[in-house]
Amino acid sequence: MSRTSASSRPAFAARGQNDGRSHNGGHRHEGGRRPPGDGSDSATSHTAARRSAATPRREQAESGQHLRTAHLYRGTPSNLARLARALHRGELVAVPTETVYGLAANALDARACRRIFQAKGRPASDPLIVHLLHAADLPRIAESNDAALRLARKFWPGPLTLVLPKKSIVPDVVSAGRPSVAVRVPSHPLFRRLLKASGLPLAAPSANAFGYVSPTTAEHVLAGLGDRIGHILDGGASSIGLESTIVDLRDPRKPRLLRPGAITRRELERALGRRVPSAAATKRPARGAQLAPGLLHRHYSPRTPVELHARINFSAIAKIDPRAREAWLFLARPKQLKAGANAHVSANIHWLDPRGHLHGAAHQLFGKLRALDAGGWKNIHVEPVPGAGLADAINDRLRRAAAR
Repeated sequence: MSRTSASSRPAFAARGQNDGRSHNGGHRHEGGRRPPGDGSDSATSHTAARRSAATPRREQAESGQHLRTAHLYRGTPSNLARLARALHRGELVAVPTETVYGLAANALDARACRRIFQAKGRPASDPLIVHLLHAADLPRIAESNDAALRLARKFWPGPLTLVLPKKSIVPDVVSAGRPSVAVRVPSHPLFRRLLKASGLPLAAPSANAFGYVSPTTAEHVLAGLGDRIGHILDGGASSIGLESTIVDLRDPRKPRLLRPGAITRRELERALGRRVPSAAATKRPARGAQLAPGLLHRHYSPRTPVELHARINFSAIAKIDPRAREAWLFLARPKQLKAGANAHVSANIHWLDPRGHLHGAAHQLFGKLRALDAGGWKNIHVEPVPGAGLADAINDRLRRAAAR
């Protein structure tokens, strides 16, 4: 069945209560947070998203449809109850997670999940991740195994997604018609409170137009999907800033790393006691369905072209005309900018973390790409970050953003 019975639902607040407010233009809902970055990300991400939403808005206006604006909700008990009811009605709710913001629907309601694909412009061949409140809920959704249970005990709640054989209760639209399903237990406290309030497993890909840079704040979601969805739960900036690690455990004897994330390959191999090789990226959509999200050759991409260099030569940058509108994004603040040196190109130079810390860089990556995308630059130049582990996840996103 697609919905829980009324008797099994938690007690919800009265329907008339509402602590959320409509967000229109530059008005910020009280209690809202600034997006990650240098303070300019909020305004610039709104500009970028208006471009991506221009066509749907024009079509709505010409057809006489009302242009709705999503409501931002603080995480109050009455708001969580209201959003839980919306999910039971088959509506979409953008939710905060520790990785990136997701666009959630009742994972057992096929019609509701199809609305996710419509809102994002997502192809039906790209499956969704099902989010559970507890690892103990896994048998309801998927066929588990010893390897999956070992990783669940070690890393859940947290940024790890497991691909397992699915149970028949999961609609085909969630798994893109495949006999497997991607599942995780998130750690974000506000998302977990909504999972508990709804009593539902929630399917949720990133809350952005398909293929674009993932959102890490409620403001990013509002800018990109604010006229396509009705509800956004504001939980502040995502603490990690990169999507979850995905591991294929359909065959526990042959685990595969499908997408790197904050849970590293080394951690996975230590937990499983065996090697976990990477799956190859898909250069173009396969004729069949994808095994899991985030596997396409080009993804997480701003509209401004991204050029990935093996290494950026700063001395060459210092010779360019800053009016050329070329942006350069480094891991750390370049030492060549210290003491006012190379001031003529300082506006062209950007960095992810002042000291080059990988966790800070991951947290800022998508916000920085969004800000640069809205900055009127001709190209965004990047280079791989050194190291392994979290560096692998950052470099994966840079490669896909730069792919052609």
